[in-house]
Amino acid sequence: MDFNDIQNAWNNEKTENVVLPDNLEKIQSANTPLDKIRKNLKNELIMQSVAVLLIGFTPSSYNFPEKWIMPFYLFFSIFVAVCVYYLVKLYVFYKRLNKITLKTKDSLYETYFDIRLNMELYKTFGFALTPFIVLFLIGFLYNHFSKTPGFEISNFSNSQMISVFVPVVFSILFMGLSLEWWVQYFYGKHAKEIRKVIDELKEE
Repeated sequence: MDFNDIQNAWNNEKTENVVLPDNLEKIQSANTPLDKIRKNLKNELIMQSVAVLLIGFTPSSYNFPEKWIMPFYLFFSIFVAVCVYYLVKLYVFYKRLNKITLKTKDSLYETYFDIRLNMELYKTFGFALTPFIVLFLIGFLYNHFSKTPGFEISNFSNSQMISVFVPVVFSILFMGLSLEWWVQYFYGKHAKEIRKVIDELKEE
């Protein structure tokens, strides 16, 4: 094979995966928001794990009656199982982010969509915990009212029902809104920076 054959073979090769220096610089600029996502996720994994452990001490912290301790830990065990399931998934995602090296468009695309997917997983995690939070709140309020002398659940007044119902409704709404804000603030805005880099590469 002479020089012309070699040159023709070279020219006929696909150049779709060739990354120009300018493009490489843009791709690697996405490392900054990616580092912020890694840092936020690491901090959250630690804080949420600690929070789950601290919730386990709620009965002793608030002097729950002995009859409530067993039901509490029954629900708490299910709560922990749900937390472990999602936290392990988020930890695996965190480990995956640590191994990523942004050098090609493909790696940038894959990383962006992986982040978006796990943002939705995070939201699902929050919504999965909402019923437990509501049950804990109802139990806490019921325990409070049950301390009233002569209290019976059949004698629950309308005002007491409202005082239980209103906090439950607001806690659900607050949970949903705060969860959306939390995900967007700690992850969404950094994901948008990565998306901006992707859009800039498309325009070239």
